[in-house]
Amino acid sequence: MLIDADAMLGRHPRRDAGPGTVAQSLADMDRFGIAESLVSHSWSWLHDPRAGNLRLLDLVADQPRLHACWVLLPATCEETGTPERFVAAALDGGVRAVRAYPADHGYDLAGRDVAPMLAAVSEAGLPLLVDATQTTWGAVESIATAHPSLTIVVGGLGYRVLRQAAGVLSRTRKVYVGLANLSSHCGLEWLVERYGYGRLIFGTGAPLRDPAESVTRLLWSELDDEAVAAIASGNLLRVVA
Repeated sequence: MLIDADAMLGRHPRRDAGPGTVAQSLADMDRFGIAESLVSHSWSWLHDPRAGNLRLLDLVADQPRLHACWVLLPATCEETGTPERFVAAALDGGVRAVRAYPADHGYDLAGRDVAPMLAAVSEAGLPLLVDATQTTWGAVESIATAHPSLTIVVGGLGYRVLRQAAGVLSRTRKVYVGLANLSSHCGLEWLVERYGYGRLIFGTGAPLRDPAESVTRLLWSELDDEAVAAIASGNLLRVVA
């Protein structure tokens, strides 16, 4: 069973990635054999996180295959409320994870401004998703050290980044790698050999990336069935439990 931990609803204003509707998302999931998806909303990234988060809850309210992933901000400007209010509203709405865009939203993921929000998210047991292009591996290690109970999933690694990721994975316990745009040749197999299959989580980056990329990388890999099943869904189900 494939569960996508890295998908999005909402049209992108500058890229032709389709209408971004629930119907499109479900059709694409059916096409690629994806059972469920963890989704955020493009508004939360490119417009207004609060409005996008609320819009997302409306869209997934009657969709058992789609699970909400909210976008967080530092509480300094109170755009999404205090950390306590943000987390309480997320849990009340059935949100299963949160995502950060520190580069695009103009803050330091390892800085003091966002630390209270990360602490609240960690205490609530909500995983944090962030793309490698939005932060640095040094910042990832810093927040993993400061918040040892926080699950951090780093996606969108791109090409030739395993050397940067390796040290952080070795020194941390709850930093995971997402499959979206994991472009190093045999990188998936190398990561499993070195760190075990428990540190990888399936994600596609849809609709901005073609889901076939991540599906093919996993299902045509040289991993055994146990590893494939864990990466496809088991690891995600464990960290969002």
